[in-house]
Amino acid sequence: MARSQRPAPSSRPRRPRTDGAGRAPGPRAADSATDPTHLGPVLEPEGRALLDALGDVSGQDPLALSSRLRAEGHPPERVAAVLTQAGLRAKGRARLGDDVDRLLLTRDGLEQATRPVVADLHAARLCSVGVRRVADLGCGLGLDARAFADRGLDVVAVERDAVVAAAAEVNLAGHRGARVVHGDAVAWARAHVPAEADAVWLDPARRQVGGGGSARVFDPEAFSPPLSVVTDIAATGVPVGVKLGPGLPHEAVPAGAEAEWVSVDGDVVEAALWFNAAARPGVRRAARVMTVRGGETTTAQLVSGADFGDSPEVEAVGEEGMAGLVGAVLHEPDGAVIRAGLVTDLAASWPVPTRQLDPHLAYLVASEPVRDGLARAHRIEAVHGFHLASLRRWAKETGVGRLDVKKRGIRETPEEVRRAVLGGAKPGRGAGDGRHATLVLARVGERRYALEVTPLD
Repeated sequence: MARSQRPAPSSRPRRPRTDGAGRAPGPRAADSATDPTHLGPVLEPEGRALLDALGDVSGQDPLALSSRLRAEGHPPERVAAVLTQAGLRAKGRARLGDDVDRLLLTRDGLEQATRPVVADLHAARLCSVGVRRVADLGCGLGLDARAFADRGLDVVAVERDAVVAAAAEVNLAGHRGARVVHGDAVAWARAHVPAEADAVWLDPARRQVGGGGSARVFDPEAFSPPLSVVTDIAATGVPVGVKLGPGLPHEAVPAGAEAEWVSVDGDVVEAALWFNAAARPGVRRAARVMTVRGGETTTAQLVSGADFGDSPEVEAVGEEGMAGLVGAVLHEPDGAVIRAGLVTDLAASWPVPTRQLDPHLAYLVASEPVRDGLARAHRIEAVHGFHLASLRRWAKETGVGRLDVKKRGIRETPEEVRRAVLGGAKPGRGAGDGRHATLVLARVGERRYALEVTPLD
């Protein structure tokens, strides 16, 4: 990698405070232990055949299953490895779908694995800008690399952990144009980019793993590789994409990069940064909301060319307007919209006059529901003060047996409120013939409110 083309200081992420040894405080992903998952027996034909024959083991007693397999003559090491894989497949099914039955997994790799629908999103972005060869640096289990290969790209998947690299090699078997390199991703990039790759994709490790547990890493310079290494690679001029956690602070986004927060079925799964040709012209930040139903995926998105903190101002309801909200529609923006700092941008984009409930809250109020896929709508039925004693009376007098609680700017947890209002009943339980109510708790100005709402979605 050409070291002479370093980005200007203003384009690099702010470097954090360091300790006396020059290391970032807190856990560092680079200090992680090798993934302890034992793959050897399932890399052998007998192990793979046994694993595939087991199928989905969800709900089965693992001790009874282990005893049965050992009684059939399978050695203990093979049984342990196969049952570990079967358990990981069962755990990963919700995220990876039925494709999980064709994969080898590792304990740590599954924690950071990309959902197939999102991996295809990454691949489509690179294909749209004419990429033909992509280097997947720190490829993990190879799920992004699979999506790149499925789109017809030549892929070099680089992984430094030998166990994870072995899993990736199995997962990429049969994908033409894809190969796995066991080695250091940064060193490979310095030696081969841009000569041997039209684009680079990275998924830095964001957890420090070891000692039987793991700790989440929040400082982008404590990722492995650090975000500053990503900007160095981007300085070569090739299209670059990097998958980061959705909690990425706005001030860490390098100048000139596009930041896109992505949610799937209401769960914000990543913040992806795009550089050079992979960044869309005029887009600084974006929210993409994906919904998967019955094998079909719908997508809604919102983009802005303004920098973080430069969103439009929107009128606030405030304390004085709370009494007049009955009959209006409260909208709860998707988490990707909130993470991208696009709440008021969303309000400004709607065709109906829209206000913010409070300048500090991600709730929007309009006269009618807006169904653009970027927010959930709730009809406001009543506005109560947030007093647990009065809410208990309200629940008793109106026959509430089931209660959902949402909140913004309120210290109490939804479970605490539900227990106090219903006397310990859990969601979906309580009085069998009681009505189902929803409360939205919010601090508006100096007062706390409980809005009784009806979901409209």
